[in-house]
Amino acid sequence: MAAGTQTESKKSKSSSSRSSSAKSASSKSKSTAKKTSTTPKSDPATRLLMQDHRAVEKLFKQYEKAKEDPAQKQAIFQQIYMELAVHTQIEEEIFYPASRPHVKEEEMVNEAEVEHASAKDLMAQLQKMKPEDPYYDAKVTVLKEMIEHHVEEEEKEYFPEVRKTDMDLKAVGEQLKVRKEELMAKMGGGTAH
Repeated sequence: MAAGTQTESKKSKSSSSRSSSAKSASSKSKSTAKKTSTTPKSDPATRLLMQDHRAVEKLFKQYEKAKEDPAQKQAIFQQIYMELAVHTQIEEEIFYPASRPHVKEEEMVNEAEVEHASAKDLMAQLQKMKPEDPYYDAKVTVLKEMIEHHVEEEEKEYFPEVRKTDMDLKAVGEQLKVRKEELMAKMGGGTAH
């Protein structure tokens, strides 16, 4: 009888192990399916804004690599300044007003605008400074962190919500592109990327 119980126990463990493996495989495929289904649909408006985000992230990384070269730091910061100045302006002039009626909570738009104001204030301070100034690097670091926070909220909350609405993202994307090209030309930065 004891031998029969041991055999049944082994079968039960083996069955439990197979069941666990099947659940694990099922979880993996569900996880993969979730990733695929939550991929944001491509639209011209948020795509352009996200391209701007990536460009600024790349510039901040270049700034960090510049180390002790004040001339290179200054040149990179000027690029960061131009990219952010144009980006914030097109969002404030076009994207935020167009999306405001479509989002559930206007507070999301208000918060984005306040974050822009804070970033622009810090950018203005940096414009009056030189890389050799004791607080220059610290202010660039804080600006980078502010922008990272802002980008995360836009890309994980704001943009996905807007994509679910009937907002004409194609038309808004075209307006953003045209206005960005105008501003970049005015600031001497070439064309939109």
